[in-house]
Amino acid sequence: MLTHQFNPYSACTSILVGKNATADGSTLIGRNEDSRAAWAKKFVVHPHQEFDEPQLFTSSDADHPFTMTLPKIRAKYTATPEWTAKYGLFEEDGINEYGVAMSATESAYCNARVLAADPYVQDGIGEEAMVTVVLPYIRSAREGVERLGQIVETKGTYETNGILFSDDDEVWYMETGAGHYWVAQRIPDDAYAVVANQLAIQEIDIADHENYLFASGIRDFVVDHDLADTSNGFNFRDVFGTRDLSDQHYNTPRVWDGQRYFTPEVDQDPESFDLPFIQRANRLIHVDEVRHYLASHYEGTPFDPVGSGSDADKHRYRPISLAKTQESHVLQLRPDMPVGRQGIHWLAMGVSAESVYVPFFANVDDTPAAYQVATEKYDPTSAYWIFKLVGVLVDAHYHQLHGRLADVQKELAIQLGHHLIETDAAVAKMTGDQLTTTLTEANAKAAEIALTAMQQLTAELITTSTDLSPLNYNTDLNL
Repeated sequence: MLTHQFNPYSACTSILVGKNATADGSTLIGRNEDSRAAWAKKFVVHPHQEFDEPQLFTSSDADHPFTMTLPKIRAKYTATPEWTAKYGLFEEDGINEYGVAMSATESAYCNARVLAADPYVQDGIGEEAMVTVVLPYIRSAREGVERLGQIVETKGTYETNGILFSDDDEVWYMETGAGHYWVAQRIPDDAYAVVANQLAIQEIDIADHENYLFASGIRDFVVDHDLADTSNGFNFRDVFGTRDLSDQHYNTPRVWDGQRYFTPEVDQDPESFDLPFIQRANRLIHVDEVRHYLASHYEGTPFDPVGSGSDADKHRYRPISLAKTQESHVLQLRPDMPVGRQGIHWLAMGVSAESVYVPFFANVDDTPAAYQVATEKYDPTSAYWIFKLVGVLVDAHYHQLHGRLADVQKELAIQLGHHLIETDAAVAKMTGDQLTTTLTEANAKAAEIALTAMQQLTAELITTSTDLSPLNYNTDLNL
């Protein structure tokens, strides 16, 4: 995520996995939404609505007054909006009633020569509106790319972004470049991709419309403005992207770390500009491994900021999970299930490394009450702040307290995983309103399990921390 009022280097990390690359045949897309250390999020579900007339969307971001007309029918969908709409909605991620998932956005950067030829559009679409005006109106991942692409081409955009789409069959990654141009690539079914704030898509096969989509006239645009010679191929990353020192320390190491985790036999340089976009794992990928990657911070390397490396190494690279993460999500669409129960919206509020991924069924009428409370300052009734408080307490005495947090995270992973299995068994023959009601109740139970454990951990951490004050006096050392 990138919001204009914040540090431009606060941004996200994404992962996409094809159905044949996962252990259970699910498609998986996930992302850490990073903005600032205290910026609360909500988890909501918007109901299916049918209006008599098309609706007008108007952005609440005064700096970028984007507007567009929306269809009369809006599908139900989950989302994670900001605590305030002052700077825009930033709904960020969700799954709709048709079994389509979307995560937006992975902030990226376009080079100056391309922007000179096609400048950003001040009142074009940006991250804050993308989920809201796309996800409720699409019935497949491919259709999501096409809808957003048409908006970018006709109305323009004021920033460069990567957008993730999936259904139970296909996974797509889309990138906007400059004011009106975009490309998208279907992630091969047996592959994965990790992305970290750079334009990532490489060679585009203009003739292959099954696996690549792109703005009309993009090749002519490149040729006409002498941006590249496309006679031997069209590398979108090379033409539209950046290659600077900040990329080597802020961006590429996170891609390196993801590929190191899923494909450890590949020896690569964390500062390389040529890390591949598409990669194959050395095993089938489980959803918990995707969650692990999004919660990681270079463990097992000298670059872990809470590890044993030198001070220089520990602060050399920007980690995947960091204090500015607002929420982290993995959107799972499971195979061979009716659309009413195939979608799981895994959600970790706050810093993913210090939080818990709670599995929420997408086909619900409501979300747990604590997940609907989001405030600028600490609120003990808010799920965001309950998870955030645990992280703050652990950070104060990290090496003394982190082990206990890790124990609780493992315990909750087991409990929540078992709850998911039990719920699947209980609803196997349910349909319609009965299914939706039962899944809504199951989500409330999952939230209760996680929040109760974290509140109990908070009490334990506060109690333990009372004896870790620097004002303590050790009589054994001073007699």
